[in-house]
Amino acid sequence: MPSPEPLSRREAGKAERRRQIIRAARDLIRETGNAGLSMRGLAARAGVSLATPYNLFGSKRAIVVAVLQDVREFQERFATVRAADPVEKIFAALDIAIAFYVGDPSFYRTLWSAVFDATDGVRNEILNPKRDAFWRGLLEDAFRAGALSADVDLGLLLRQLELLLRSVMFEWVVGEVGPERLAPLARHGYALILLGAASAEWRGPLKARAMEAQQALGVAG
Repeated sequence: MPSPEPLSRREAGKAERRRQIIRAARDLIRETGNAGLSMRGLAARAGVSLATPYNLFGSKRAIVVAVLQDVREFQERFATVRAADPVEKIFAALDIAIAFYVGDPSFYRTLWSAVFDATDGVRNEILNPKRDAFWRGLLEDAFRAGALSADVDLGLLLRQLELLLRSVMFEWVVGEVGPERLAPLARHGYALILLGAASAEWRGPLKARAMEAQQALGVAG
């Protein structure tokens, strides 16, 4: 029976080559402003043969997915949030997401540009069901806590929040909104939408959030 040691070394080598390719893909996305990637350029940047990315990932799309998963420490950071209520968790998640975007603007501007390109298949990897399920779960927690009105359709509410975020991100991508205004603008929109969906006892706290964001944007209350 063969020793497991050679297999362990082989798997460690494959894992390192995967990391090389992911790092190279992330760098190329930043530098080229194109989330589509050239497999030949990617292989050259990673220092591997042209066949290696296909052998390790199977397709270009799988590499983009791996890049997204690799840069997303979002879940880990969100797990450290100690929010007092489910609505606070929604805003904490929003703040963490935007902190990622403004912290690596070259990378995330490229990804959001792909979202707004209807011809780019990468948008389907960025706007994926797992992402929707995370935000839907936050809304469900808020609903169970009584923060949302019983007659609100959570699917439609999620859709409205997503449309608001895409609108704000579009303005950031095209340079109409600077990084310092991105978070308060998104928080203001979220607060107003959730205020419209809130139960009576939660309207006060949500209105306060909207006014706080409004002040941060330099608009008189």
